[in-house]
Amino acid sequence: MPDISALLDEHLAVAKAVGRLLPSVVDVTNRICQALEAGGCLHAFGNGGSAADAQHLVAELIGRYDRDRRPLPAVALSVDPSVVTCIANDYSFEEVFARQVDALAWPGDVVVGFTTSGRSPNVVSGLIAGRRRGATTVLFGGGDGGLALEYADVALMVPSKTTARIQEMHGLLVHLISDGIDSWATDGHREHPRRTRETEA
Repeated sequence: MPDISALLDEHLAVAKAVGRLLPSVVDVTNRICQALEAGGCLHAFGNGGSAADAQHLVAELIGRYDRDRRPLPAVALSVDPSVVTCIANDYSFEEVFARQVDALAWPGDVVVGFTTSGRSPNVVSGLIAGRRRGATTVLFGGGDGGLALEYADVALMVPSKTTARIQEMHGLLVHLISDGIDSWATDGHREHPRRTRETEA
């Protein structure tokens, strides 16, 4: 039987250390709000538990976090099995997010990758595609950030090398950002339509 009290102590220590990320949390929140204000969209992705974290962030935007407000444009790129398996089968699993970002992201959008190691090839490729498309790239990572850190305009790096602790903090960070977005979206901001090909031309 593992020492669960030691696991809780580790969780609390990492949560306390996450306090130093608060300036970056504010930065990410502001970048997302600026993109949404301009009619942009958020695109999020990850693998396994990180895919669930990406879906969590998107759910908070399209639904709501704590306050009633308009739905905000966001998409999780792991949730369409036909698209994911088509790309993985016809190209490679490394391309499952990048190809969707190339298809869906516009300049000024926000592309968010979740990876606890920073070394997931498909997440790295997705962030590279975000840069290529002129989107702001955001990394939810941990440890040293791996290769993914090189392609992030802003990164939320949990100070831990333990996957479980990093994912626990990613959930907390998603909630902190969602609270800030809720505040922005309910503070008298008018609705902005999504951009179209015509408005981009």
